[in-house]
Amino acid sequence: MVVLLQRVSEASVTVANKEVARIGQGLLVFFCAHRDDQEDQTIELAEKTLKLRIFADATKPMNRSIVDVQGEALVVPQFTLAADTRKGNRPSFHLAKDPATAEHLYLAYTDQLRQQIPVQTGVFGASMQVHLVNDGPVTLLLHPS
Repeated sequence: MVVLLQRVSEASVTVANKEVARIGQGLLVFFCAHRDDQEDQTIELAEKTLKLRIFADATKPMNRSIVDVQGEALVVPQFTLAADTRKGNRPSFHLAKDPATAEHLYLAYTDQLRQQIPVQTGVFGASMQVHLVNDGPVTLLLHPS
């Protein structure tokens, strides 16, 4: 499992020319489940996402969490983060979780976040256009321990 976090001043998702989600200050989160991942890892990654001190305060550029700044999250499923590009020129996705189980893990992760912050989501399995203003830029990759 991996989540790619981008600190944003705004972000949105469009599907079939219709905006389906929009947030202001917060995190754009790309979520990917790998084939051996388990549900308990979603709790760990959600806790890390909520506690990660990557927002500025008056004294330091990275000292507050998304909870501290009362930010929002836009969580987008992105199986392509499981791409294996070590061989050839076409990525292989054999490391990705099967879609049904991946969606379950995606929903479990978003449910964990919703307990503390407002969350918008992309559409699982859809072709999406993601628009964002990366603040910093700050982009971080989280893996479970």
